Amino acid sequence: MTVQQPVVLAEMPSLSKLYVNAAAQAARRRLLGTHDSSVLPAESHEVRGVTVGVENLTAYQHLIGETASDVLPAGFIHAIAFPLAMSVMNRDDFPLPLLGMIHLRNSVEQRSPLVFTDVLDITARVENLRGHRAGTQVDVVAEVRRAGSSDVHWCGVSTYLAKGVFLPGIDKPTATAPKADFTAPDPTALWHLGVDTGRAYAAVSGDFNPIHLSVLSAKALGMRRSIAHGMYLASRALADAGPARGDSFRWDVEFEAPVFLPSRVALEIATEQGGAGAWKRSSFVAWSPRSGRRHFSGTVSAL
Repeated sequence: MTVQQPVVLAEMPSLSKLYVNAAAQAARRRLLGTHDSSVLPAESHEVRGVTVGVENLTAYQHLIGETASDVLPAGFIHAIAFPLAMSVMNRDDFPLPLLGMIHLRNSVEQRSPLVFTDVLDITARVENLRGHRAGTQVDVVAEVRRAGSSDVHWCGVSTYLAKGVFLPGIDKPTATAPKADFTAPDPTALWHLGVDTGRAYAAVSGDFNPIHLSVLSAKALGMRRSIAHGMYLASRALADAGPARGDSFRWDVEFEAPVFLPSRVALEIATEQGGAGAWKRSSFVAWSPRSGRRHFSGTVSAL
């Protein structure tokens, strides 16, 4: 797929309006029949001249456990870019339903640091529509540059699954071998997540998806309780990995089971040293200390 010139938006989209539009779009598709296109929109979306509020940055750092700094945390940049990524999936010609999308994995390259005084240009696009044993998956790519520059300082690829949606012409992959049984190691941290965790992260990220906010709003969308934001959990694990990761790193995370609120989450972080004792890589895994079920896992590695 050849990406055309971007659609330049005047300002960052409102997530609340995007969720309302997604609900209306879902209702239209139910009335008019299933959307059966297997073609992704070619245009990317772009917003130029994005600025960051220092109060919001400070609140995010405090909530996640990042060290106070002028540098924008990688997870915070994801939150800044998220509404633009959502806007691409909210287009009428996007073939998958936005509501109900499951976040499977995330890969971020933090190529060089950005600070809160930087003015940013952000682009987002969708690519790599493909089958999944449970439906159809797609990648949403966001890139962040300093205003007027062609150099990408931060790039994130988020993979989402439309469960139960099988598009024509897209084959399901062959079955993969089941994952090995998980044996919980000794945790290096134990998180106590209150019922308000989703609301607290929504306040600093802008992601007020109802499944994260309360029992009632989550039940309205088919969940038995509200769940923690995946990127809140992943960003907190990144913060716990510590500043040894330096300014340039790759951050990968795979989400396996939701964290229902309130909850306790156990986390184990293992660090690998490279030559001359320098940090090379950290791996992390999080699970429920009650059931032993793994919630997510990932790595942070030097670029």
